Amino acid sequence: MIVRTIVVTALAFSFSALLPAPAMAAGCLKGAAVGGVAGHIAGKHGTAGAATGCAIGHHEASKKQKAASDAATASTPPSK
Repeated sequence: MIVRTIVVTALAFSFSALLPAPAMAAGCLKGAAVGGVAGHIAGKHGTAGAATGCAIGHHEASKKQKAASDAATASTPPSK
């Protein structure tokens, strides 16, 4: 049973790598992978863990992107 789960998960990630990723998916894939594993280990809640991990991963990526944007804006000298 565990081997089948691993194979199905590996195939799903392989096929998802072939699909074009939308711009809003930043951080989602890594968060979903971590959340899915954590949810599976916590008691067969891999799907819920993946969904939550995707949301958290996207949120963290957005915060990182905003911080980088703010830092770039702050380091640019004002124009006359």
